[in-house]
Amino acid sequence: MDLTKYIERLDRLHRLISSKATGSPADLAAKLNISKRALHEYLGVMREMGAPIVFCHSRRTYYYERSVKFNMGFQGLNDEKAQSSE
Repeated sequence: MDLTKYIERLDRLHRLISSKATGSPADLAAKLNISKRALHEYLGVMREMGAPIVFCHSRRTYYYERSVKFNMGFQGLNDEKAQSSE
């Protein structure tokens, strides 16, 4: 799988978890068009990166125990920041 698609899937997973709209693991895997095994691999990677992901059995959704931000990509710098990073 190419890296861009992997990162996009992590971002989509993050957005679903943030909105507490994942459903069961099987539902979430279907939303992402991946297997349940692949879903657990993604969740494991996110946890390794520091994501405090837990599953609520009564609400049947994944959620974050505390607020987090996921940001993976490049962002332009203004001139002042660009000069200080050189």
